[in-house]
Amino acid sequence: MPRSSHPLLNTRWIAAALVILVLAGACVQLGRWQLHRLDERKTRNDVTRSNLAAPPAPLAEVVGPQRVVGDQHDWRTATVTGRYDATKQVVLRYRNVRDKPGFEIVTPLMLDDGSAVLVDRGFLPRQGGQLAPSTIPAVPSGEVTITGRLRRSERGGRTSGGTPVDGTARLINGPAFASALGLNLYDGYLTVDQQVPAADPAFGGFPGPEIDDGPHFFYALQWFFFAMLAIGGLVYFSRRDVNGDETAAAPDGAVGSEGGPEPAAAASGPADRGLRADRGHPDGGAGLD
Repeated sequence: MPRSSHPLLNTRWIAAALVILVLAGACVQLGRWQLHRLDERKTRNDVTRSNLAAPPAPLAEVVGPQRVVGDQHDWRTATVTGRYDATKQVVLRYRNVRDKPGFEIVTPLMLDDGSAVLVDRGFLPRQGGQLAPSTIPAVPSGEVTITGRLRRSERGGRTSGGTPVDGTARLINGPAFASALGLNLYDGYLTVDQQVPAADPAFGGFPGPEIDDGPHFFYALQWFFFAMLAIGGLVYFSRRDVNGDETAAAPDGAVGSEGGPEPAAAASGPADRGLRADRGHPDGGAGLD
């Protein structure tokens, strides 16, 4: 007897198919998201290249009256003149430069208009398991002129690493530092490339930006492959179920030389036994009257 219901109409099968289709759709969307991130990164790389090639300009001229270092200013070279305020200096912990752990020293530079900008004076490698640098180079006395790269304020999600506590922090965040230090700070900071008078040689410099497309394109290919794999698996198992159902629904018995089962040998019935009995007798006679 053929089955009463087709597997494709089975409720569990339909539910599984819907789940596979949803997962495939999610994979496609994740692939598109990675391509979107790739476009964003390429745009950011173009801005970075342009900013690196731009000549140095005064800080106020580059940033403008809003005093916010935005994406369009990142890695731009700016110059500024002022006086360091070492009393409000902050030590950044858990920093890494060229795969070396250490500390960065951030000191506010007071400007003539009453505002201030955070200056990352440089990197001090960690010695052993120390939790703070043993010595911090003193700031120059008097007025200094700095030429350096503008960087956006760092943000760490929900962490409070950008708020200085007991003179230490983990991130450089202009608004958080301004609130904690009581200063009118720029939103952003400046890393030192050149300083007059010269910076202490104990400070290490910082590497430039990474300008590449990153892994986003290959991540997108992976997500699209997963989507194709899910759809291909659904099609394969659907065809297998259909073929299996057709085989199970075929009538029993011979199919002839078409590849079906051979007819079963006829059982020896009473008539057959009688026929054989008529053909001969136990004494070897012909069996015919």
